[in-house]
Amino acid sequence: MTAPLAVLFDLDGTLVDSAPDLAASANALRAWRGLPALPLERLRPHVGSGARGMLGEGLGLRPGDADYEALRVAFLADYAQRLLVHTTLFAEVPPLLVSLRQRGLRWGIVTNKTLSLARPIQQALLPEAEALVGGDCTGQRKPHPAPLLEAARRLGCAPAQCLYVGDDPRDMQAARAAEMTGVAAGWGYLGVEAPITSWGAAAVLERPLQLLDWLGA
Repeated sequence: MTAPLAVLFDLDGTLVDSAPDLAASANALRAWRGLPALPLERLRPHVGSGARGMLGEGLGLRPGDADYEALRVAFLADYAQRLLVHTTLFAEVPPLLVSLRQRGLRWGIVTNKTLSLARPIQQALLPEAEALVGGDCTGQRKPHPAPLLEAARRLGCAPAQCLYVGDDPRDMQAARAAEMTGVAAGWGYLGVEAPITSWGAAAVLERPLQLLDWLGA
């Protein structure tokens, strides 16, 4: 592996725990339909899939269903009002980011969230990020490599000089397609598609600060 000059991170499930607010929006739609709330533990694994995951698990809807698009819009409108009610950084993220900067490594964020949703979270919780690429910034979303390549360009680094850390199989697919080293965030949401050990990550970490040990090794 080329010695990294920058670390790129996914947002939800990697840097921030946004599951409580996303689940609250899913349950708001359930309440509107006269359905009882679902526990956070049931919705949490689907957070990495955004509105699609929340509507799928929360209401049993899939893209193409008759009322999917209207409810997707309603979900996003509700979520936009509660972006930072309960969303917080994972506990070890602040010292990790300080240590990366002390090591001379730059860092940025690549998320499938639209910029209108990602920017308020970044500004409130991660103001020192040197790049933020949202799902609507390049015309492509992960697992396409374009967002990762755009972030590398903004940081002035070659893709091979970047790590990408994420908690979803699509993050590792995007990293490979961008010719970056992919590191799996085992503390995140992880999805339900495949076990983390099958993602093809260069490393699977259990805690954010383990990234420093792995870099040191």
